[in-house]
Amino acid sequence: MANSSGLNRTGVLSRVTVAAITAALVGTTTAAVAADAPQAASRTKTAVAAPAPSAAAASAADASTTSADAEVRLLQAVSGQYLYWYEPNGSGGYEARNYDNDSWGNVKNAQQADNDGDGVADDAWIWYTNGTLAYLAGESTGTQFVNVGSGWNIYNKVLSPGQLGGGAAADLIARDSSGVLWIYLGYGNGKVTGRTKVGAGWNAYNQIAGVGDLSGDGKADIVARDGSGVLWLYKGTGDYKAPFTGRTKIGAGWGGYNYLLGVGDLDWDGHSDLLARDGAGKLYRYSGTGNAAAPFAPRVVIGTGGWNTYRLLF
Repeated sequence: MANSSGLNRTGVLSRVTVAAITAALVGTTTAAVAADAPQAASRTKTAVAAPAPSAAAASAADASTTSADAEVRLLQAVSGQYLYWYEPNGSGGYEARNYDNDSWGNVKNAQQADNDGDGVADDAWIWYTNGTLAYLAGESTGTQFVNVGSGWNIYNKVLSPGQLGGGAAADLIARDSSGVLWIYLGYGNGKVTGRTKVGAGWNAYNQIAGVGDLSGDGKADIVARDGSGVLWLYKGTGDYKAPFTGRTKIGAGWGGYNYLLGVGDLDWDGHSDLLARDGAGKLYRYSGTGNAAAPFAPRVVIGTGGWNTYRLLF
């Protein structure tokens, strides 16, 4: 994942990778490696379809944001067991959805990742309801399915915001039931280091999101929303022993959203963006500014309704 803006040129899984995921989802077994003791390695530098959202849900509200960059970005979405993907429309929104398969019923969450630093997320972490974490390597190492380990249900949140520890590959953070946040450094091949404690008190947040650099300093950051609806920015440091600085308040009023998702650079302006879904099923884009003091521009509606169909966005 490029440090400058996360998934900053194209994004998400190629069709070949998605096909491999589909095959791998069938008959997945529990791995032998537990969440608190993942496999070690030497770190190198390096069926009825669900209803569709309204037609306007996949178009941008403001065509003036059209980017000259013609690369493609996809958004994966899951409704029950059905997997769909959305292609960017070049105006900071998405085209009409495409159906892919119906094999995602046992997936608890998933996260795309770019592990070869070219801005294209062709790999994915897949977290199953039985506590198994798997890794689908597409572009970076040749399409293959890697069983990362079992026991990941000790966590209630697993996220890959990008390169947090100064290496070349995307890392993981995970929050346990007591509110302690942990970091696992990734090798870019489905293997991760043993965990390192980041800190306690993270149960104060009901949403944690982010992919890439939100503050303009070239390091991956995250945002976290507390119970009163205040959104906070945690800037990345590049040091896995202390991967985040102290929090900075972004603003209040974020409690109206039931889902926050970091997608990298959706509007292709060189800054990582954030998606937010409200209780009415509307989807909004918050374009990144690259300014830590005010990391997001005012929201733009990119989906007028129907997005609450999905239990999972990644």
